[in-house]
Amino acid sequence: MTSPQAYSEDAPSRAEVDALAGTTVIEFGANWCGICKGAQPAIREAFAAHPEVRHLKIEDGPGRPLGRSFRVKLWPTLVFLRDGAEVARVVRPTESAQIEADGFAALA
Repeated sequence: MTSPQAYSEDAPSRAEVDALAGTTVIEFGANWCGICKGAQPAIREAFAAHPEVRHLKIEDGPGRPLGRSFRVKLWPTLVFLRDGAEVARVVRPTESAQIEADGFAALA
């Protein structure tokens, strides 16, 4: 599954996320965030090797309950889930190898 270009304002509820079957990565960030934009090449490269993993790009910020439920503090934050449960987290990645080692490896 290819990475969506923009962070979506339409976020699932935490209950919907907890009920997801299989492997999912939620990428929290904001469309105006410079650090998020700078991380996109590494994130795209990492996801290219894992087309079977669902990738949700969710806009975070004040009043966004999903990000708060995961205690997201910095962007971008990638939360790796297996059957709705968090198994790994990568905060502000700079290289695809970091995402692979600290995130996707936990889904294997």
